Amino acid sequence: MQDLISYREYYQRGRERLRLAGVPEAETDARLLLEFVCGTNYNTLLAHGDMRISEEQGEAYEALLKRREKREPLQLLTGEQDFYGFTFLVNRHVLIPRQDTEILVEYAQKRLEFGGKLLDMCTGSGCILISLLAVTEGVQGVGVDISKDALLLARENGSRLLPKDKQPEWILSDLFSAVAGSYDMIVSNPPYIPSGEIASLMPEVRDFEPTAALDGGKDGLAFYERIIYESNARLKEGGWLILEIGCSQGEAVSGLLRAAGFDCVEIIKDYGGLFRVAAGRRNGRKICLTN
Repeated sequence: MQDLISYREYYQRGRERLRLAGVPEAETDARLLLEFVCGTNYNTLLAHGDMRISEEQGEAYEALLKRREKREPLQLLTGEQDFYGFTFLVNRHVLIPRQDTEILVEYAQKRLEFGGKLLDMCTGSGCILISLLAVTEGVQGVGVDISKDALLLARENGSRLLPKDKQPEWILSDLFSAVAGSYDMIVSNPPYIPSGEIASLMPEVRDFEPTAALDGGKDGLAFYERIIYESNARLKEGGWLILEIGCSQGEAVSGLLRAAGFDCVEIIKDYGGLFRVAAGRRNGRKICLTN
């Protein structure tokens, strides 16, 4: 039986392997993967770095390092991602939730009223819809996606994170084709990367996240055009349409909203100062809110 290796030494080996493989944030990822395998936290490396870890843990860590060296995202290795204060399950059938998208949730939360009906188009993991239902009261939610596998995961996330009385309805649909009823708010993080830019994305995104959740057509606007046009038939008067956008798409998407008759059109920046959300209200009669 070989001598057991210390926690700190495993971490140092992992950090160097990921660095040599060109993995971004190799130091952080090596630590997080070791914590995931051993059930530890950041303090373990600082206070208990000399402790030995078992052969089984070492083998599991080695296996995850090999996958990360091939640029498989950390979140797919651990199977989870934190978003808006909640931990969501993720897999290769959905886009991994990004912190940037929390700006959309914050904006939508301010405009959701008790008794409102909320629809999340292109729901993926369900992170936007579930987060909004978790932090509001009296809101009915519907999540829509074209992927059956994505909806299965979204349903699981909803069951884990929401009480029974807040469970949303999940609909398999090509955008609005199978959607009925009217809504007070529609939110969406649709595919918006121009087709010609997909090949130049980081390998973590290009090779491991679903292309259908990324590719927004030739100019990146294909889904915005459809969602904005088709949402008019599903939004109540005064209802909000709130969309995540690429940082260079603010002018184009706000123009589409105005052309479709939306008022109170606003482009919101993320915490990095980049345009991230476009919003508008359908034929509203109330005074437009700011922030």
